[in-house]
Amino acid sequence: MKTTSPQFLPVLLADDDLDDRMLFSDAISDLKLPIDLQLVKDGAELMDYLLTSAVIMPEILFLDLNMPRKNGFECLEEIKSHPTLKEIFIIIYSTTESEKEIEDVFQQQANLFIKKPNSFTELKKILSHVLTLDLKKNFSNPTKEQFIFQIKSHS
Repeated sequence: MKTTSPQFLPVLLADDDLDDRMLFSDAISDLKLPIDLQLVKDGAELMDYLLTSAVIMPEILFLDLNMPRKNGFECLEEIKSHPTLKEIFIIIYSTTESEKEIEDVFQQQANLFIKKPNSFTELKKILSHVLTLDLKKNFSNPTKEQFIFQIKSHS
């Protein structure tokens, strides 16, 4: 007999910065959203997780670009060329402000770009907004303007 349990959204963060991983995890906890968060510390660990050890495949991947061993660009290319992994919704989560890097990941078919915020409050606001949207419906084929995520300020 199958018992029903609450649906948890499987989310994965790949980021080499320990502080960023901790802040992200704390923000998810504070939001009390039904999220099953997994964390990996670099691109090589990410690909190993996705290809060999993921019991539950993430629906959303937050991917940092500048990581050791295998960077986010390499991971994105590998994921998008893999038959089962290419369906993962990929959010580039980076400090980069390089127009070229943002254009590159847009061309590589990442789904969304979020610049890492400067405060915990801002991070919570972004995550609350992004993780409660129907991402696949709203951002499946984003225009360049939609790709760079921004919360419109209400001042």
